[in-house]
Amino acid sequence: MKAARFYGANEPLKIEDVPQPQPGPGEVLLAVKAAGLCGTDLHIAVEGTILTATRPITLGHEAAGVVAEAGTGVTNWKAGDRAAAFPNIACGECYACASGREALCLKSRILGVQADGAFAEYLLVPARTLVRLPDSIPFEVGAILTDAVSTAYHAVACRGNVLPSEAVVVIGCGGVGHHGVLWAKQRGAAPIIAVDVSAGARRRAREAGADHALDPAEADVAKSVRALTGGAGADCALEFVGRADTVTTAMKCLKRGGRAVVVGVGPERVALPPLQAFVGSELALVTSLGFHRVDLEKIIGLVAAGEVDVSHSVTEIVSLEQINEALQRLAERKGDPVRVVVRVGEWSPQASATKATRA
Repeated sequence: MKAARFYGANEPLKIEDVPQPQPGPGEVLLAVKAAGLCGTDLHIAVEGTILTATRPITLGHEAAGVVAEAGTGVTNWKAGDRAAAFPNIACGECYACASGREALCLKSRILGVQADGAFAEYLLVPARTLVRLPDSIPFEVGAILTDAVSTAYHAVACRGNVLPSEAVVVIGCGGVGHHGVLWAKQRGAAPIIAVDVSAGARRRAREAGADHALDPAEADVAKSVRALTGGAGADCALEFVGRADTVTTAMKCLKRGGRAVVVGVGPERVALPPLQAFVGSELALVTSLGFHRVDLEKIIGLVAAGEVDVSHSVTEIVSLEQINEALQRLAERKGDPVRVVVRVGEWSPQASATKATRA
């Protein structure tokens, strides 16, 4: 089978013929139809800031496709079933898995980082990682649901517990932050204030439902947020950048009793506000790591029911052979993409003609 293999940072991925895996007991072979390009792939392949367990390795952790073959003991999946893949191969036995928090699994392996991933014609995964994908959801949309959309949902709905009519600030409106705006809107937050240095990202945030969009290079974000919330501040601030200064900004935006949710990751050390103000205002600072399988199941249901539309998040479709050019455009932020999807197999009948012609 063909696969895009990673050998080293700043080296082009090599499209190679590699042995097609065979499913063992409890495993499923998924014929990949679409795989999303994520910031994690960029950090691995271009920046070298995330290390893989082995080299070479097939990258890609956002996958949707069709079951090609089920191993022995697998009774709930059969050839031809449509599925999306939960990207964390969890052990299923530790306390985190037992409580349904697979993202915190003590032995977790992430597709495309610790195990061969989805930039290939076939993907081998444990059957328990698959989630059913209804016919109404195109493969390209199903692929991005498995990280970009789900990570934002977990931050907004589960860790942030955003409620209707709450004022929400979204700091960093790229691929994941864009969906943070979308989920805040879906949950009835108001006003929603988007913050990003990119004019394109601010425009897309408004299209996703933001009431205001601020450029931190031109405005004092915390002061602007208070002005837009009647002097009170935000109930919830979501940080999708991963820098110490943007976490500080998120905290400064909060009203008394407010909460900040940090999703972005990076090497910088974060400083808390002085305890008199931090405790005296009963502020909360929580982090949000990825998402859990139940989140993905919930999101697929919401998308299938028409509760939320993420189809416009697929801003470009490329072939497997075009993956290196797509990674470079992503690194340079050309066109302000939300999500680039790699077309691996044939598209489903539901894939729109307009999207298919973008590749």
